[in-house]
Amino acid sequence: PPLVKRHRLSTRLWHWTNVICLFVLFKSGLGIFNAHPRLYWGQFGANFDKAWLTFTRFGAAWTLPSGYDLAMSRRWHFTFALIFAFSLLAFMLWSLINRHIVRDLAFRRGDLKPAHVWQDIKDHARLRFPTGAAALRYNVLQKASYVGVIFVLLPMIILTGLTMSPGMDAAWPWLIDLFGGRQSARSIHFICAWLIVAFFVVHILMVLLAGPLNEIRSMITGWYKVPRSRTPEAQP
Repeated sequence: PPLVKRHRLSTRLWHWTNVICLFVLFKSGLGIFNAHPRLYWGQFGANFDKAWLTFTRFGAAWTLPSGYDLAMSRRWHFTFALIFAFSLLAFMLWSLINRHIVRDLAFRRGDLKPAHVWQDIKDHARLRFPTGAAALRYNVLQKASYVGVIFVLLPMIILTGLTMSPGMDAAWPWLIDLFGGRQSARSIHFICAWLIVAFFVVHILMVLLAGPLNEIRSMITGWYKVPRSRTPEAQP
């Protein structure tokens, strides 16, 4: 099968930057969460307030650093949060310039027809991955998941993170009102973090099932081996 250029350099750089940033942010975020493993809605939340979710502390294998150290977890978290936020902004701007969003992520006419979406769901459930030219385009489920993560979850987790910072009150006081209070922002931040983890798990599963060597090579070098179309004799 032929090798074709599938991923631009900007996409590959942002992808691997995200891998590092999200790994550090998730583990350090759980280290911060361990300081008070309870979640509330509204502006205030303390030990005697009613929490909507209560956890025990996450173990050492889950947090960064491995021992409980709130100050160090915050340092890790805030440092990589800056890298993560500015890399997302750079990727969005560059994707508009090189038309990656319009060309690859925008929904086309007919993409959202119920029959088309249902067929895509059935193909994924049966592990029938696209071949030939279709393998070079994102299908409707991929578009929906990537758009949801890039333009909804990631900006949401950044904005709620800023809302939790008292230092942002003077600069952007409207953030607290937008999310209904600092504790509500903390709850949304926590939910978005686990939704990103769920996306990551499904993403890795699809990579393993579709052919990890080919998929990982395309995200490192940009070159992708196009799967051959099934011949009539090979079809069940």
